[in-house]
Amino acid sequence: MPKPIQLIVACAENRIIGRAGRLPFDIPEDKQWFHDQTANQTVVLGRICYETWPRVLADGRQPVVITSQPERILHGAERSPRPTGRAISPLTAANVPAALALAQTLPGAIMVCGGQRIYEETLPLADRILLTLVHAEVEGDTWFPEWRQLDWRESWRRESADANYRYTFTILERVR
Repeated sequence: MPKPIQLIVACAENRIIGRAGRLPFDIPEDKQWFHDQTANQTVVLGRICYETWPRVLADGRQPVVITSQPERILHGAERSPRPTGRAISPLTAANVPAALALAQTLPGAIMVCGGQRIYEETLPLADRILLTLVHAEVEGDTWFPEWRQLDWRESWRRESADANYRYTFTILERVR
């Protein structure tokens, strides 16, 4: 039986997930949630996410990077410092289907970590979304695809806030 495909994302009410290659909000509790959920798992992500957030790969994460330029990723990995944890060399795949097939052969859960195009291609295949919904509308240039029109069941929820934002951690399971 294939492993479930899980998307993990933090987005604003207006679905913004990025601005100029960075997160549009700084929420330490969400960063910790992300690290806790993806530690020792297989993370599937696009090249831009890989280059922008290299510390996503610490703590035993096995990255599968979707790129048409694998030599760029592999060469960059040799120079890229890892702040904590055990560094693991990235694996590369030319497209989403190849990345997911490779991820199925690796240990741990499959956690899709973005960006926009990767989420667009994997949302129809996803079994679960680990969503941090930030209760704000923010400016940005990168979006999470609309998920609310699909058939999801909320299996877990926790409300939280910091000095800048209110947000909800939610786990959504696809209803089949």
